[in-house]
Amino acid sequence: MKPLILCTAILGIALAPAAAEAKGCIKGAIVGGIAGHMAGHGKVGVVAGCIIGHHEANKQDARKTDQKAPPAAPQDSRI
Repeated sequence: MKPLILCTAILGIALAPAAAEAKGCIKGAIVGGIAGHMAGHGKVGVVAGCIIGHHEANKQDARKTDQKAPPAAPQDSRI
């Protein structure tokens, strides 16, 4: 019964319309849920995986925007 509930919850989250805002959360929740299930703490693993996955996705987005930023224009010291 527990695997059925877990799969239903994961599919519900994956197909939710706000999934675009949960970048990294779904992937992290799946990995964390599996790892947590092996350790006997599936729900805690899902929550922790979601939080970590979302954090990592935000870090990657920040790196991409830093790389795409144009170089600073040289400032003229003459006034």
